[in-house]
Amino acid sequence: MLEIASVLTVALLFGGMALFSFGFAAFLFTALPMAQARSTIRAAFPHFYLFVLVTAVAGALLVASIDTSSALLLAAIGITVVPTRQLLMPAINAATDNGDRTRFKWLHGASVLITLAHIGLAGWVLARFV
Repeated sequence: MLEIASVLTVALLFGGMALFSFGFAAFLFTALPMAQARSTIRAAFPHFYLFVLVTAVAGALLVASIDTSSALLLAAIGITVVPTRQLLMPAINAATDNGDRTRFKWLHGASVLITLAHIGLAGWVLARFV
């Protein structure tokens, strides 16, 4: 039963991150006017990062007794999402608000790489169960 809960939690983490990153965000920018899409995505990101934090930590706790390596990878996701949410996201918003396009591009690029790394790590953990 613990293994099923672990797999489902990691699948939720992987799927949730992938859907938000490749589906929801892209959809917003095609379905809404640019200003509305920007404000909506800005409002959504704190919730996204909180989802990643809670799901990654829950997954780490569930899988800890089954696979220590997977638990550590999930914990790494949970740990690294905190500065991403608390430091990087506000810096991205400030760069946008200040019209600093160069800084925005660098910071946004960093956030994209972090999210892709998180998706990759969650996928790796999920693949370890099959």
